[in-house]
Amino acid sequence: MNRRNFCIIAHIDHGKSTLSDRMMQLTGTLEKRELKEQHLDSMDLERERGITIKLTPVRMNYKGTELNLIDTPGHTDFRYEVSRSLAACEGAILLVDASQGIQAQTLAVLYMAMEHNLVIIPVLNKIDLPAADPERVSNEVIKMLGCGKEDILKISAKEGTGVDEVMQAVIDRIPAPTGQNSNASQVARALIFDAVMDEYRGAVAYVRVVEGEFRKGVKARLLGSKVDFEVQETGYFSPKYVADTSLIAGQIGYIVTGLKNVAEARVGDTIASSPDALQLPGYKTIQPMVFAGLYPIQADDYPKLRDSLEKLSLNDAAVDISYEHNTALGNGFRCGFLGLLHMDIIQERLEREYGCELIITAPSVLYEVKLKASRPASVVRASLLKIDDPTVALISNPAELPDPTYIEEVREPWVRLEIVCRRQDVGSAMQLVQDRRGIYLSLEYIDDDRALMHFEVPLASIVLDFFDKLKSASSGYASLSYEHIGYRADDLVKMSILLLGEPSDALSLIIHRSEAHATGEKICKQLKEVIPKAQFQIPIQAAIGSKVVAREDIAALRKDVTGYLYGGDRSRKDKLLDKQKRGKKRMKQMGRVTLSQEAFLAVLKR
Repeated sequence: MNRRNFCIIAHIDHGKSTLSDRMMQLTGTLEKRELKEQHLDSMDLERERGITIKLTPVRMNYKGTELNLIDTPGHTDFRYEVSRSLAACEGAILLVDASQGIQAQTLAVLYMAMEHNLVIIPVLNKIDLPAADPERVSNEVIKMLGCGKEDILKISAKEGTGVDEVMQAVIDRIPAPTGQNSNASQVARALIFDAVMDEYRGAVAYVRVVEGEFRKGVKARLLGSKVDFEVQETGYFSPKYVADTSLIAGQIGYIVTGLKNVAEARVGDTIASSPDALQLPGYKTIQPMVFAGLYPIQADDYPKLRDSLEKLSLNDAAVDISYEHNTALGNGFRCGFLGLLHMDIIQERLEREYGCELIITAPSVLYEVKLKASRPASVVRASLLKIDDPTVALISNPAELPDPTYIEEVREPWVRLEIVCRRQDVGSAMQLVQDRRGIYLSLEYIDDDRALMHFEVPLASIVLDFFDKLKSASSGYASLSYEHIGYRADDLVKMSILLLGEPSDALSLIIHRSEAHATGEKICKQLKEVIPKAQFQIPIQAAIGSKVVAREDIAALRKDVTGYLYGGDRSRKDKLLDKQKRGKKRMKQMGRVTLSQEAFLAVLKR
C-alpha cells in the first residue's frame, strides 16, 4: 500500500490543530459525532490555552494512500517535541497565517525541517480573515523558501477551503518511506519518538519502524537501556489506539512493551528484534534550561508532592527532579524544565490533576563551575560533578556555589535569540536585549514593514520577564525564538541576602557583577516592605562575599517607657531610656529574623 509520513509545523496559533481536524473529517477517520475542535489536543490544559503541548500522531486513508500525520506544538519550549516528529517523517506542511505572516517560531521550525532534509509544502492558512494579505505573505514565503508562487497553497482550515489540495500535495510531493517491502526474516528496528505510561499496560512506545516487522509475541530489546521485553501489542493511532496484526517498515504506530517504567523506553532509543542490531541515530538528550524549587505550602503534603511528581514524570520525560531542602521552606524538589511555559504547565497540572498546593522559587539556570585542582574534596557534592570532567560542577541552586577561592571560573548558558518585529519596534527591541548583556549579530527585513533580528544573549537574562517586556515594547506584535548555543565564562558572583548579619540561603542568587547593585537594592527594598518590625533594628543587606552592595534598615518598634512618669527629676527619665537602650542591644545580639512565606513570595515576584 502507498504510504506517506508527514507533520504540520508552524508558529503558535497559526492553525495546525484545526487543519488536522479538517483532514480527519475529510478522510472519515472520525465520525461526525466524535468530531470536536482541536481533537488531537487531548489534555484539558491544551484545549483551554489553545496550544498544543504534546505531539499527537494519527493515521488516515485518502484515495488509497495511508497518511501518517503528526500534529506538533508551536511554542519554543516544546521544540524537542517538534524535532522528534521531524525525525519520523519524510515531509512537512509549513503553515503560515495569511494575516500575521512569518513569525520567529516559523523560522525556527523551518530550519529544523531543513536539517532533517524534509520536503516542505508551504501553505497559507486563514485566507478568509478580513486582515489576510496572501500576496504579501506569499512573497515572504518565496523569499524564505526559494519556491515558486504556484507551489504555495492557500486554504482556510476553519472553513475547510482548499484542504483537498493540501492532501493531494502530500501524496504528490512527499516521497514514500524507504524500506516498505519488509522481509519477515530481516532484523526489525524502530525508532522511539515518544513514550507514555498506560496504567494497565505499562510503557507504550510511539515508533517509526525503519526496517523489518514487529508482531505481538516477538521478543525485542531496547538497545540503549539494554532492556528485553515481549511485544504485547502493535497498532496505529486513529487517533485512539487501534490494534493491528503487525507494524512494517515505513509505518508509524505504537508498541506496548509492558515495562513498568517509562524511563526505560527512552525517547530516541531503538527497539530491535535482535540484541546484535545497530542502534539508529536518535535525538540529543533533552537538557533542562530553567530550574526552580517546588515546595508544598503545608509541610505534611511533602509525600503527596513526591508521589505526584513521580506520576507526572512518567508521561513527561523532560522534567528533571531531585530532592532539595530549604531552611525557609522545608523539604521539596529542585526541578529542571525546558522553559517558563513548561514550568507553568507542570505547576498547573500538579495543582489541578493531583491537588497539590505549591510554592515555586524564582527560576534560575544551570551553571558550569570550573574548580581549582587544589580544592578539598568536600567543597562540592560529588553528585554535582560532571561525569566526564570531575573538575566541573553543574549548579542550579545558588546556595551550592562553593567558596570563590576554590573557583577558577563560572560559565553560564547562552542562547541564540531571533526576534521578528515591526520596523518601528526595532530600536526598542534592540535596546531591551542590549540592556540584558545581549550581543547584536544581524538585522534583515522579511518585507517592507517587518524585521528579523539575531542576537546572542545569556539565558538567565531572558528567563524571567523578557518576553513580557518585549510584548509591551512592541504593542504585542513581536515574537521570539531561542536555541541553546553553549556555555561561556563571565564575571558571575553569588549575591547573598543578610538579615541581621545572617545569610538567608533561600534568597541568594548567582548574578553578573555589573547587575549586583541594582538587583540587591530592589530585593532589600522589597524585604523592608514585607518583614514585620521587631523590638530591635533589623539591617537587610545584599552582599558579594564580605562586600555589602545594598542596604536597608527596618526601624525598631518604639515603646514609650517614660509615658507613666508625671514629674520629678530628669535623671529618672534618662535612667529608664538607658535601660531600654541596653535591652534593645541585648535583644539584637540574641534576636533572629524568620522569613515568613509571604515575605519570601514577595521577593520572588521581583
